[in-house]
Amino acid sequence: MTVSLASINQDCVDCPIRHRAVCARCDSEELERLEEIKYYRSFEAGQTVVWSGDKMDFVASVVSGVASLTQTMEDGRRQMVGLLLPSDFVGRPGRDHAHYDVVATTDLVMCCFRKRPFERLVDETPHIAGRLLQMTLDELDAAREWMLVLGRKTAREKIASLLAIIVRRDASLHFGEAKSEVTIDLPLTREAMSDYLGLTLETVSRQMSALKRDGVIVLDGKRKVVVPDVDRLMEEAGDDSDGGVLS
Repeated sequence: MTVSLASINQDCVDCPIRHRAVCARCDSEELERLEEIKYYRSFEAGQTVVWSGDKMDFVASVVSGVASLTQTMEDGRRQMVGLLLPSDFVGRPGRDHAHYDVVATTDLVMCCFRKRPFERLVDETPHIAGRLLQMTLDELDAAREWMLVLGRKTAREKIASLLAIIVRRDASLHFGEAKSEVTIDLPLTREAMSDYLGLTLETVSRQMSALKRDGVIVLDGKRKVVVPDVDRLMEEAGDDSDGGVLS
């Protein structure tokens, strides 16, 4: 794969995702140890970060952009099984090979850690180990919620649920709750949305148009989406609780 180094020199204390990333609980000494083993990588939209089955010599946090997790079946069929948003973690300590294709959906910047030194830090640093466990449990909760989205929700609710996930994650990265009106950059094309949601492209387009017609969303160009009333979007998603789909 072709990889270019990102032109970034970001100190951990100034990192925009630190409050949600694997290093969120680290003290100054632990951050210094992470600084010694980290480096940045950038990927262009459409570029493969790692193929399923490849040996991984790094783990990483998404700093900016979005990546997809895709699994290929024996007969060649492909299914998008997850999205990696800013602060999400890529790779698993103790696991040498990738289990999914990881592809940059948008231009992507990742903060990478050399795998063996990071594994030693997990063993020696309770703050990192504890945060990694919490993120893994959050990921499990999100996967269970997504099973509900795919298995029981209508096409309209699926679209609204995906938009709600992006709204909530965007709010959490900015240290707050989703406001009554928000604007988000949709990280997926409609083709990618159809793949991720298990819908046809025509259904995605029809439901996006219906949400626009009903005033739930306002489309500003191809990717920018304005949500005038977040509570109404949550109702359309079939989830008006405080817990949300992703924590």
